[in-house]
Amino acid sequence: MSPNTGPSTAPLSDEPLALLGGLSPERFMRRHWQKKPLLIRQAIPGFQPPLARAALFELAGREGVESRLVEHARAGWRLRHGPFARRALPPQNRPRWTLLVQGVDLHSDAAHALLQRFRFVPDARLDDLMVSWASEGGGVGPHFDSYDVFLLQATGRRRWRIGRQKDLSLRPGVPLKILQHFEPEEEFVLEPGDMLYLPPRWAHDGEAVGGDCMTCSIGFRAPQRGGLAGELLQRMADALEDDTLYRDPAQAATAQPARLPEGLQAFAADALQRLLGEREALALALGEVMTEPKPHTWFDEPASAWAPGALRLDRRTRMMYDDRHVFINGEGLRAGGADARLMRRLADQRRLSADDTRRASAEAQAVLADWFEAGWLHHDTE
Repeated sequence: MSPNTGPSTAPLSDEPLALLGGLSPERFMRRHWQKKPLLIRQAIPGFQPPLARAALFELAGREGVESRLVEHARAGWRLRHGPFARRALPPQNRPRWTLLVQGVDLHSDAAHALLQRFRFVPDARLDDLMVSWASEGGGVGPHFDSYDVFLLQATGRRRWRIGRQKDLSLRPGVPLKILQHFEPEEEFVLEPGDMLYLPPRWAHDGEAVGGDCMTCSIGFRAPQRGGLAGELLQRMADALEDDTLYRDPAQAATAQPARLPEGLQAFAADALQRLLGEREALALALGEVMTEPKPHTWFDEPASAWAPGALRLDRRTRMMYDDRHVFINGEGLRAGGADARLMRRLADQRRLSADDTRRASAEAQAVLADWFEAGWLHHDTE
């Protein structure tokens, strides 16, 4: 594509949002993000759940969908992993059980649309929408998360107790990570449309009040430094074209054959330094890692033939960019100039107008056509 002309920028909205309790996204991020909780009454007035209870139960029965069933009985806590046939779930009137379904946004357009309302946080941090259904008294016990979360009440009522927990020890012999000495400081009962934001490591315990309780959890990614480094190094090493072999013409005979040679240690250190010195490769690897689709994600073949026109990204597509590259579903390419602006608009808005697509260069249109054939984007009706 054409030479780079710098990143596209969009002004950060300072408009107050009911979703954030009358705060603008900028003020919310400054005051609360990773700092302190926020209770928002009627964040979404008249909120309707993204899918019905029956549809959630059906989704939990599918292969490739991550689901869990948590039961709290007299004998203690029990955890099972799906998929679950409908008859394998407890009766709805049995108290103290919860069904949790991860990544609902990958399977439901309404759930995906709900997740998009939280894109005042970078897409690289936005993870997924988990939906849980609980009977009377259902919950997963007091715990803490290592990531930010918005807890949006969809149906029924849920009582939340929260606190800044110092003692993070867990109960032994329990299949869930339940705090051993939970010390709540505040308590709220959420009605449909209410929402609670919690920063990382804020302990919380949610319990369904009255049954038929559905909660949407908007979760965020928090890459672990060691794990991210490992993924980046592996991806960069796979792409590295350097067949230099270790040589040791000055190696003397040794009486300590099991000792690692210092020359080999220096060779290894130099190899890593050279790899990390490839800043372009590092940027490319990071974008590819952050846009890698979730496990068990697949895309549908297009139902029609490609033609330049209005386009929208598939709900399962992850697309991001930096100053020099565009990344989509684990792949990266260099982009600059008008083509880069077009691709960044698609990534930010997840749509392109027919005029935008038709004005794209032949090279950019060829790329869009390839993505269309892969099922990563679709024709849209404006």
